[in-house]
This record gives sequence, C-alpha cells and structure tokens, in this order.
Amino acid sequence: MVLSGLLSLTAFIFSMVKARQVYVLAPDPGPALIYHFSLYLPDNRNTFFKGIILGAERAARELNSAVSVHSIDPLKHELETAAFTGVDGVIVCPYLDDTLARRQMEQFREYQIPVVLINHNLASDQPWPFIGTNNFDMGRRIGFILQNHGSDPAPPGPGSSGTTPSGAALRPVRLAIVYSDKSPGIYAERELVEMGISAALGDQLSGPIMRLRTNFNPLDAEALLVKLFRESEELTEDTAEAFPINTIVFTDSADTIAAAQTLVDMNLVGRMQVIGFGSDPEIIENIRKGIILCSVTINSERIGYEAIRSITALRTTGYTSTSIDTGIDIITGKNL
Repeated sequence: MVLSGLLSLTAFIFSMVKARQVYVLAPDPGPALIYHFSLYLPDNRNTFFKGIILGAERAARELNSAVSVHSIDPLKHELETAAFTGVDGVIVCPYLDDTLARRQMEQFREYQIPVVLINHNLASDQPWPFIGTNNFDMGRRIGFILQNHGSDPAPPGPGSSGTTPSGAALRPVRLAIVYSDKSPGIYAERELVEMGISAALGDQLSGPIMRLRTNFNPLDAEALLVKLFRESEELTEDTAEAFPINTIVFTDSADTIAAAQTLVDMNLVGRMQVIGFGSDPEIIENIRKGIILCSVTINSERIGYEAIRSITALRTTGYTSTSIDTGIDIITGKNL
C-alpha cells in the first residue's frame, strides 16, 4: 500500500511538472479580440472576391479584431439572420435586388448594428458608408482609352466620327459590354458604366451599346462569343458593311481569358478591339501579344482593408467617411 501511494504521488508530481512546462511553453494568446465583424459576399471566389477577403483579414489582424465571411445568397438566409448573431458590425456587398438589400440594411439600422457597403452602393435618404469604385468614372476611363486607341490612319471619310489632332479619322465605336454574374457589383451599376463610356466617346459611339451577360459556367463566355462573332460575320457577308461590333468590354477576368482564346481560334485578332478585366498572368500576356488592348483592374484587397477600418471607426466613434473611392487602374502595353 505504501509503495502504491508513493507511485501515485510520483505520478502526480510528474504530471504537475509537465503541465507547468506546457503552460510555460504555450504561446502568449495576446490581448483579447476587440470586435467581431461579419463580411457578406457572393459565393463566387474569383480573384476579385479573394482579394476583398485578404484585405479584410489583414486589417482585422492589425486592429486586433476578427472577421468572418458569410454568403449573401438569399437562399441561404445568412444575411437575414445576421442581426441576431451578436456581431459588432456588418460589411455587405449588396448585389441582390436593391429593394431586398435595402430592407436588410434598414433592419441592421433598426437594431443599431453598424453597416458598411462595398462594391455596390444603395440609394437611401440616410446613406450607408460605401467603399468601392465609382463605376461612372470606370466607364469614362474606358471611353477615353477607346478614344485614344480607336483612330485609323486613313483620312476622314463617310461614317467617320471626327479626327484626331494629327488629322487621322476616328473609327466609330460599335460597342458590346459583356457583364457577368461573376462580377455582380458592376452588373448592378451597369447604367453608370454605360453613361461614363457614352460621356467620354460622344459622337464616336456609333449606335446603342449592346448588353451581353454570362453566368457562372466557365464555358458560357466562349459559347456566347462564338455565337456573337458568327452572327456578325454572317451579317457582314449579307450586307457588305463593316463588322457590326468592333469593340467588346469585359467585366470579369475569366471571361476575358476565354475571349482572348476565342479571338485567336476564330482568327479575329485585329478585327475586334477587346478591353479586359483583371490582372491575371494570362491577361497580361495577351496584352503583350496585342490580342487584348488593355485591362481594367480594381484593387479589391484595398476595398476589404478599408471596409474593416471604416466599420471599426463607425463602431468605436459612431462616425466614418461617407465614401471611399478605391479607384481603378488600366493596364496597357505601355505601362507593363
């Protein structure tokens, strides 16, 4: 019995020593987290939305807070229940029907939960803070790019839209914009994009802008473009006129990559002017090769970063900037 007691005492002392070693060697957990914010995004995880998440996580670490990512898909009801989760604030990318999204935002306001909108703004008598790009300005920048690159060396003639300072004719722009379910923020503000393009091009824009739209299927863009190009070629053969569409603007990186390959496959490089979206390596390479004229890029990581900083200020002080324009960049062959 004495031996058994000694063995038990020895085991107890040994376990206490090991526990102390574990306690000493355990990493310092640091100060307790200050806030927990929820970020609501579409389920799409392309490079744009991944950038938003990265930026939000980086800002949350710097501010000693936590951020969790949730779906804004109405079928999952996560946004509807957000007001009852006890979070300190919500960041929302409201690509849904504006009426539905506004109703959800008003519920947060009723429960006094701070809200910051990103990527797509909502009209309201009491607007919520917004972080993102000015889509009218994006359209205007696209229009200026087309204006500066759309000149023909031939002298002005019938159907031309004025001249450049050097006297070259400006080619009329017959434009199609390919929106995508993969980039819902731009699609939600498509009127602003088109107003910006029209303001920049003026009379050089020949006819109404054609709207096209792709879904989440990676092959959808290719099928849509093949159909568009074949119909355009048939129309050209029947009427002996210029190609009905000579310029296409894309609003998603995957669609841009698919379009570039389709242009090569159908031997349409040079006949179709393409403005892409994104900075993927494949897009950069296609700009170098002259297949794509240029590409619009949005710093999505900055959107996520500024959103966390804004919601933190709103939660802490009750005030923050009403709007932060994160801007856009245009990648061309000249600035690569």
